[in-house]
Amino acid sequence: MLKTLPTRPRQSLQATSSIGLVASRYNAEYVDGMVAKAIEELAAIEPHATTQIVHAPGSFEIPFLARHLIEQGKPDAVICLGVIFEGETGHAGLIAAAVSNTLCTLSVETGTPVIHAVLYLKNEEQSRERCLEATMNRGTEAARAAIEALRAARSIAKR
Repeated sequence: MLKTLPTRPRQSLQATSSIGLVASRYNAEYVDGMVAKAIEELAAIEPHATTQIVHAPGSFEIPFLARHLIEQGKPDAVICLGVIFEGETGHAGLIAAAVSNTLCTLSVETGTPVIHAVLYLKNEEQSRERCLEATMNRGTEAARAAIEALRAARSIAKR
């Protein structure tokens, strides 16, 4: 069951955040839809933010490249986008679990918001709904989450 997108954070014309996007090339027909919506949403919320896109061969490589981006590029937040389809064997589930665990650890260890939008889906219908449609696009949701997490962290740091 799809949940509606969270409310868009207020626009900031002063913010100059640096956001990294790490996107899988595997299942690109769906991932590219999330990338486009994430970039569109970031531009609407923080028009002066900069974005850097790094392409991973597949979802399994996303955590490695996110870590490298954090260490070398020093973005304020990283959005990770990918699509993994449930298969006939347990391989896809293992990849999804490894990616999830590693992204969580990466965020906590580096102190950088790492937004997990590597989707583990049953079929192409779920992918179309979550990756290509405007009303429920998880790229939009990931961009909103990145900005909210970044702003919350900055608010805590100011205290």
